[in-house]
Amino acid sequence: MMSKTSTILQSTNQRTLKSSSMDSITFPKDLAFHLYQRLSHTTSKIQRTLILYLLIILLSLSSLYILISNSIDFIWVFAFFAVLVLALALPHIPQPRIFTPQFQLSVKNQTLNSSNPVVWTIGSNPKWEKTLNSGFSVKGFSNGDVYEGEFHKGKCSGSGVYHYYLCGKFEGDWVDGKYDGYGVETWAKGSRYRGQYRNGLRHGIGIYRFFTGDVYQGEWSNGQSHGCGIYSSQDGSKYVGEFKWGVKHGFGYHQYRNGDLYAGEYFADKMHGFGVYKFGNGHQYEGSWHEGRRHGLGVYTFRKWEAQSGYWQNGLLVKASCQTQLPDSPFSAYPCKVSIAIQKARQASERAYKVKSVDNRVNKVVAAANRAANAARVAAVKAVQTRMHKGIDSKTSLQCV
Repeated sequence: MMSKTSTILQSTNQRTLKSSSMDSITFPKDLAFHLYQRLSHTTSKIQRTLILYLLIILLSLSSLYILISNSIDFIWVFAFFAVLVLALALPHIPQPRIFTPQFQLSVKNQTLNSSNPVVWTIGSNPKWEKTLNSGFSVKGFSNGDVYEGEFHKGKCSGSGVYHYYLCGKFEGDWVDGKYDGYGVETWAKGSRYRGQYRNGLRHGIGIYRFFTGDVYQGEWSNGQSHGCGIYSSQDGSKYVGEFKWGVKHGFGYHQYRNGDLYAGEYFADKMHGFGVYKFGNGHQYEGSWHEGRRHGLGVYTFRKWEAQSGYWQNGLLVKASCQTQLPDSPFSAYPCKVSIAIQKARQASERAYKVKSVDNRVNKVVAAANRAANAARVAAVKAVQTRMHKGIDSKTSLQCV
């Protein structure tokens, strides 16, 4: 009986101890949970630190009993609470400074630069750039050039004057930042062009007066004399005929200052092909030419109706042919090949005189170019007045590119 009683008492004591131990474990857990809630709602750094340390101590007290009772459970519980404490304390652990302040500053600058691309300008003004979108304004360039006139979407479009620094100016029509339409070029040395443009080049009909006094009037293509035109030299000579990329090429006639006249074919700025050359002294050559010299079959007629015919080379007769009558006689009898050469030369001469005239077209285009230049001057005045009206300082008002 006594043994049963003692057994019951021991079991009762063990239950009491277990319940007390469970209560001892439950109480710190409740307190820890309460402290964790306070920790999450606390904004003060000092209070958060104190609560965190108290939470660690309470968790340590509850873990001591588990360490004594069962080592295997202690490992898992310790690992769980260690992760929990680390997660709570991680935001408060001071972070090491891996990068230097200079490196951080450079990275920050690179980030800002990547988001805002750099536009290289000289003396630019953001407010002034906005005014250059459309309307009348003034635009300067880094090389000293200045444009005064109309703009459209930031480009020179409409009527305007472009001043080349110490060189000259252009007055006329613009499209997308290029000469296009009618205009007048004036250069410091004295050269001047009045006529048509396309894509920034002389194209169409126009007249160009060189500073030497020579004048070309006629057709242009991509900045060069191309087509039919008239080239007058200061010495009094004149060429009327066809051009190709800036040189005499095709059919035309040339009047020289000494009274000589050539009519026929040209190739690369030289007499080449068939043609008739009349000298000022009354002599005449009809036949074939090669690079500016008599070459091939032809006849040379003197003033007294004497003639030499045959094969010519480098301007000299190397093989004469027989002739029974004078050249203009209806009974003249040149060899067959020489007669054919003479016929071709005369045909080329006639064709050279029939080259279409450009005088009327040039006059009309010059009148239109003068009107465009006047409109450009008016636009330039409006552009300067607009700038002065806005009160922008002259040192910063010109957008330089």
